[in-house]
Amino acid sequence: MKFKQIATLALVGIALAAPNFVAAQTTLLNASYDVAREFYKDYNLAFVAHYKKATGKDVKIDQAHGGSSAQARAVNDGLDADVVTMNTTTDIEFLASSGIVAKDWAKRFPGNASPTTSTMLFLTRNGNPKNIKDWDDLVKPGVQVIVVNPKTGGNGRMAYLAAWGSVRKKGGTDAQAAEFVGKLYKNVPVLAKGGRDATTIFLQRNIGDVLITFESEVVSVDREFGAGKVDAVHPSSSIVAENPVAVVERTVAKKGTGELAKAYLDYLYSDEAQEIAAKHALRPRSASILKKHAATFKPIQLFTVNEYFGSLAEAQKAHFNDGGQFDKLYTVK
Repeated sequence: MKFKQIATLALVGIALAAPNFVAAQTTLLNASYDVAREFYKDYNLAFVAHYKKATGKDVKIDQAHGGSSAQARAVNDGLDADVVTMNTTTDIEFLASSGIVAKDWAKRFPGNASPTTSTMLFLTRNGNPKNIKDWDDLVKPGVQVIVVNPKTGGNGRMAYLAAWGSVRKKGGTDAQAAEFVGKLYKNVPVLAKGGRDATTIFLQRNIGDVLITFESEVVSVDREFGAGKVDAVHPSSSIVAENPVAVVERTVAKKGTGELAKAYLDYLYSDEAQEIAAKHALRPRSASILKKHAATFKPIQLFTVNEYFGSLAEAQKAHFNDGGQFDKLYTVK
């Protein structure tokens, strides 16, 4: 009798646990970078509706945001994200090097596994009181520049590489670029941890005359702080910043969410998702949707990382690893 009671209780326990087990399988965690949070709020709603319509299944998407590199380290250290959506390929390469994402992750989805791109712009205070128009204005005496630490966020790496590349684009040498970037960072009063932290320093702590950040942050600032707080300045040239995505193989193998994770990233390339990206000032991969939003994405001379740095991995090694070029030209204040 006692054995039967134990067996019955065990079965009841399994039955009670089953719904929780199923729920766990239909929850997806996306570890993403700071300034993508508003985009993914809208995208997640669209994906949940699409997935329900396509499969009849309910799914819940959870988000984790922070500096891109900090997020990559969190996943490396055990954060059970099903997917990573970053703003530099080096952060995903870091995870691929230890087998947490697939070695060939960049070939798993179109466009180098980057459904959107962005570029670096300047945000000045309303009316642009310091009359900042291009990169050269950032090294003038008395101009304070807010930027993300390139060691903790992709936003900061792209800002650094955009500044360096702006000198090369005009025909300058690497030595001249190093001199220019060194002057720029002398005008940086404090390094931010991530893109959102940089915006907070600029607008809530009221530090700095200009913020270098992703084009998409202009929309976020208008929404969060009200239109008219900042002016967006398009420099004469800037860098193409790819926003790469990958399935976290370690997590999906454990949770059985591989199919759902792939569907989630696949849908980023749909017309609906590309429209949502454009609405958030992320440059869509779709040529037709990009053209449709030409008023948002103003003409700017864009250069790629490969043009002046070989690859992001090479740039990481030369510029951002300990003892690299950034450490040589920036003294912590």
